[in-house]
Amino acid sequence: MVKSGFTLNYADILLLVVPAFMILILAEILYGHFTKKQTHSFMDTLSSLSSGMTNILKDSLGLVLIIVSYPYVLESIAIVNLESSLTLYLVAFICIDFASYWNHRLNHKVNIFWNRHVIHHSSEEFNLACALRQSISAWIGFGALFLIPAALFGVPANIITLLAPLHLFAQFWYHTQHIGKLGFLEYIIVTPSQHRVHHAINPIYIDKNLAAIFCIWDRIFGTFQEELENEPPVYGTLKPALSWNPIWINFQHLYLLARDAYHTQKWQDKLSIWFMPTGWRPKDVSTLFPIVSRKINTRNKYKPTYNFKWKALAVIHFAAITIMLFFLLSNFSDLSFGIQVNFGLLIFFSIFGFTALMDYHSWAPIFEIFRGIVSLLFIMLFQSQFSQIISPFILSFLVCYFLFTILVGIWSRIKEPNRKLVLP
Repeated sequence: MVKSGFTLNYADILLLVVPAFMILILAEILYGHFTKKQTHSFMDTLSSLSSGMTNILKDSLGLVLIIVSYPYVLESIAIVNLESSLTLYLVAFICIDFASYWNHRLNHKVNIFWNRHVIHHSSEEFNLACALRQSISAWIGFGALFLIPAALFGVPANIITLLAPLHLFAQFWYHTQHIGKLGFLEYIIVTPSQHRVHHAINPIYIDKNLAAIFCIWDRIFGTFQEELENEPPVYGTLKPALSWNPIWINFQHLYLLARDAYHTQKWQDKLSIWFMPTGWRPKDVSTLFPIVSRKINTRNKYKPTYNFKWKALAVIHFAAITIMLFFLLSNFSDLSFGIQVNFGLLIFFSIFGFTALMDYHSWAPIFEIFRGIVSLLFIMLFQSQFSQIISPFILSFLVCYFLFTILVGIWSRIKEPNRKLVLP
């Protein structure tokens, strides 16, 4: 892809795509408000958007260890070399979709791989913002193994690189409750109705409709389930996340697996727990650490009550973090890798801090004070480099935000030391 004579990198693509997603999410919120069919809740949506930010940072910084690269697979097994044409792009897209299905199925079926995907299912709502709940815990990339069909056809690596983001972005639209069934399209593509089933925890819906674009894979491999009129979907996970913190949600399942592996008595169970079907636990730790699953016949959600000042605080934090993210993306190529990583960490810690504060953790105010101080020191340390690419106004804004973070932490610690969540 070319942009005014230079290469359009992933950060540039995100600068175009993310605002479009935000506008569509806002449109869905307004539609829900005016039709009295609101599918968004305040902190759930902010948590989803914050999760999207963490994924953007992870992908932009390339924080993935590729154990098997697609170029290596291509070089090893290609038996056909398709010429550059519409056919080549069509074959490539179908192969990517096929690979996505099996990667997705693996994530749902194996304990350790479920940790890579649980964040996407963690919301107890279902809306466009949920589409942005993407993993940061998928550190090891092995997707090339599922792209063997593409390699057999000799699909060039640059075609895969071009189409993969488009394939991902094309999955955004069907995360909504406002679109019903779509007639004959239900037999061709994944629709909102089919994906509502996928996100539901009703027993009949669990682990169904795993396809990304073409629903034919579900129909061929036995994972298709139609949305039933008498079975409204209940969204979320069987073990509720009970948190707005997307970073914690990303590693919550991994923590539970590690805890079980440590406490179980049998060495066989210590090893096998990681690769057993999703939800499997040794009997001894099941008794020692019982997990209460969410009741399907209720709609009790993690929905704490916040007064106006806490909602305003959350909005201020989110707005400031959004500005920081867009600064990083818009100046990505002008920053050294060290600055990219360090500034990315500031954003990670900012998301972690403000969502922990909204979860009312007792340690969150102290963390916020610490985060503000460290961030100010970072800006002072790299002020000369920042001053070359951003205006004094933006620099002053960042300083003010981190001072605000410190003051909020102090205020919260002094004024509300025993604050607790108020659940409905």
